[in-house]
Amino acid sequence: MSGSDALVQAARDARERALAPYSRFKVGAAIETADGRIITGCNIENASYGLTVCAERVAMFKALSEGHRQFVRIAVVADTQASTSPCGACRQVLWEFGRDLEVILANLEIVTGRHTMRELLPHPFDGRLL
Repeated sequence: MSGSDALVQAARDARERALAPYSRFKVGAAIETADGRIITGCNIENASYGLTVCAERVAMFKALSEGHRQFVRIAVVADTQASTSPCGACRQVLWEFGRDLEVILANLEIVTGRHTMRELLPHPFDGRLL
């Protein structure tokens, strides 16, 4: 299994742990650190929808809280035919902490897209603008 395949499979596995009792839209994410570690996350919903956290942010915050600071790529998996791209909030967080990561989008069977963060967020807001 290639590194990309292992990352996508880790995101698929993380998706199974999602807590999505309201939308039933489960998402899994797996981020690869510069030293090859894989950190996973899943979406976690709340009855107060604004407090819901996406899988991508859970994975990134978990990796940061474990001391990781350099990242190579992230895989995002949902049970959809078309690619499920990170939301705007996730794009901002991924850019802030991961810069121009590779973003692999997949469903339960195949990879549906590959992008860079620069493609997904072409004019990012970050510390350079403060």
